[in-house]
Amino acid sequence: ARDILYKTLDKNMFSKIKTCATAKDIWEKLTQICEGNDETKENKMTVAQQKYESMKMKDGETMTEFDERFSAVLIELTSLRREYSNRELALKVMRALPKEWDVKTMAVRESKDLNKLELHDLFANLKAYEFELETRAEAGPSTS
Repeated sequence: ARDILYKTLDKNMFSKIKTCATAKDIWEKLTQICEGNDETKENKMTVAQQKYESMKMKDGETMTEFDERFSAVLIELTSLRREYSNRELALKVMRALPKEWDVKTMAVRESKDLNKLELHDLFANLKAYEFELETRAEAGPSTS
């Protein structure tokens, strides 16, 4: 097992663990290097939590871009063992949208069970609505 770990490391990382005697020692050292100590983990959690709490959709940002940015922060939090319920995530995403989305977010809140609404389904719904708005804008004003 030790040889397998050695083969997967670059020279820089190998130099940090080469004195470890067992695979278990190597793994513990790598964990400490990559994850940091408790204080480092707490600082990472604080920064990630602040990113999550201050998350807002930017002017000119597409729903796909916002989805990717939101998901990146969520992955960071999940890696630090912070989990959110479907409801918490859905509400956070909808609060992060600009005022122009208020009608859509109200419709989602009224028509969906937020406890069961998966994040990818919410974003799919929002992307479909964004596409519909773009299609209407390209078509121009209605003459009916």
